[in-house]
Amino acid sequence: MDKRTLALLKVHGTAVFFGASGIFGALIQSSAETIVLGRVMIAFAMISLYFLWKKQPLVKLNLKQIGQQAVSGGLLAAHWVTFFIAVKVGDVAVATLGFASFPAFVALFESLFFREKLRFREVVLLIAITIGLILVTPEFTFGNEATRGLLWGVFSALVYGILAVFNRNTMSKISGVQASWWQYIFATLLLLPFSVMELPSVSAQDWFWIFCVGFLCTTLAYTLFISSLDTINARTASMIISLEPVYAIAIAWLCFGEVPTLKMIIGGAIILLSVAWANLKK
Repeated sequence: MDKRTLALLKVHGTAVFFGASGIFGALIQSSAETIVLGRVMIAFAMISLYFLWKKQPLVKLNLKQIGQQAVSGGLLAAHWVTFFIAVKVGDVAVATLGFASFPAFVALFESLFFREKLRFREVVLLIAITIGLILVTPEFTFGNEATRGLLWGVFSALVYGILAVFNRNTMSKISGVQASWWQYIFATLLLLPFSVMELPSVSAQDWFWIFCVGFLCTTLAYTLFISSLDTINARTASMIISLEPVYAIAIAWLCFGEVPTLKMIIGGAIILLSVAWANLKK
């Protein structure tokens, strides 16, 4: 197997693992806050072991940088919690399709915060994602669980858009792995008060699935993604990662019998194709 093919498989593996996080979330009976707390604790432990193995020291941060990582950790926790709420309230399909709208929020927030004029492709992206979300919406009423799940997924995308723009504005000498280490600490501190009383009652089966989310869908997925970028460019990797909802919906179809409606398939296709087109034009 040549190096490029292996890199492409790694990125597809990343997309599968990212999509599988919703599947594991549907299997876990514990609350969304507890799932994310377990996720960040396991991912933090894995990264710490990596630092010990590589004998890699942490970069010293000043007070301002620590504050920035604390904000990022809070946004990351909020993004993951709202995503798992979307999975539990609605289902895997609507949650992942709702989250797939995040490129539109990134484009919008970059325009607002950095005074960058929206380009043609970004305007098309915003319109296409809006149309796609309208088609994906099961019913235009809050009484419908799937609609509420979709809204939670869109809110998760909104928080992620803020996180992406904030990280762009606060980029420093710290690496992505070390930034994750700090963010997992602050996410843990934020979530502990909400879940500490629930932790003793978490079943062994739930802990197994939470470990899968923390190890497979976070640590391993991130490692595969980063290791692929020495062979393929970020644009190609981003286009493949945008297939995450496709893998998630396919797995949910096989595992839970969650068959998407024709309207959902058309709406999802519009969202994903517009994201792929926007990436291709960059």
